[in-house]
Amino acid sequence: MPDCYKLSPVRSTHEALSIPTFLPGGSAESAVIEIRKGQAPAPLERAEFSVRFRASYVDPAYRAEDQSIARLEELAWAAYTEGRKAPFTQKAGPGYTDPDYDLSTEWIATKERILEAQQRWADPSGPSRALLICGSARNDGTCPGEISKSFRLMQISREVMEQADIEVDVLDLSLLTSDYARHIHPCKGCVSTAMPLCHWPCSCYPNHALGQTHDWMAEIYERWAAAHAVLIVSPVYWYQSPSPLKLMIDRLVCADGGNPGPTSTSGKKAGKAKALEMAGWNYPQHLAGRAYGLIVHGDVAGVEGSRRALSDWLDWMGFIDAGAQARLDRYVGYFEPYATSHEALDRDTAVQEEARNVARAVAQVVVELRAGRLQAVQPKLLRPRPK
Repeated sequence: MPDCYKLSPVRSTHEALSIPTFLPGGSAESAVIEIRKGQAPAPLERAEFSVRFRASYVDPAYRAEDQSIARLEELAWAAYTEGRKAPFTQKAGPGYTDPDYDLSTEWIATKERILEAQQRWADPSGPSRALLICGSARNDGTCPGEISKSFRLMQISREVMEQADIEVDVLDLSLLTSDYARHIHPCKGCVSTAMPLCHWPCSCYPNHALGQTHDWMAEIYERWAAAHAVLIVSPVYWYQSPSPLKLMIDRLVCADGGNPGPTSTSGKKAGKAKALEMAGWNYPQHLAGRAYGLIVHGDVAGVEGSRRALSDWLDWMGFIDAGAQARLDRYVGYFEPYATSHEALDRDTAVQEEARNVARAVAQVVVELRAGRLQAVQPKLLRPRPK
């Protein structure tokens, strides 16, 4: 098993790298960059591992299988101590920096699906597709007991899109709160060590040694790649995007500058990634050229700031906004009780029509985009400071 798929013991000492850097005139000089260490705690002791493993089996119904659970625990402990992040690997093959490197078969499968989705996106003979994202954490399948207003506004937008002959893919992020074992694991921040350490698609998950599996992003990347437009409908939670939406946003960092070839960094070798970035990295925008629209709603405060943050993020990713009417932020039931918020949306026919206008604007831009007319009037400028 390659080292990148194994857990490393904690080291408090820094590692110093001597990396050649290139000055504006083309000359090279050597720079020393330290890899800072000392934050992560020591690996779990056996007793604490047992407590965490068995937390999934506290229901008395499992007591008849205690011996079986104990055997499974021993297998999980071995996977943890041996660092078996990716138990199934295969040679990277042609097209990679190191064809003989052992890559996770799960990562390769995700990468292949994304490439196929990208081909569908680029095919002018195929249907126009829009990814509609419900960013609310609420649905009636779990504790809240009621659907979200975001879902209703998304459905309003969906009807308009479908009437415009756009194939709609609905991504309801609230399923994170109501589905069994569905996860979007948090971004680990590899990009802040060095951009090439952040792989496209993300290679941090699944991590079978740590029990970090069932990562929904493996599917979500493909759905973004296939879409000609993205329309996000989201409420405001504490002046910001809800946690399911923010988890997805953070995990999409690999789409903006991510490294499509993990063998160039031998998996997660920080030193190799730093050397690659210092040698010059082009920060590829893997999802650029798609259109977007936004509907952000709240009841007291924060809609403008949240909408602007989402707009700025998508602009940075190279997406194309569908105009002023496609960037909507509104209050629904301003300072009214939460209990009657759906009735407030029922009464607010203006915001319902504005949601339709967002969808209409996005649908029109998709037509122009796919016909090549939108690109023809956009300036083709190089970014002086890509990142």
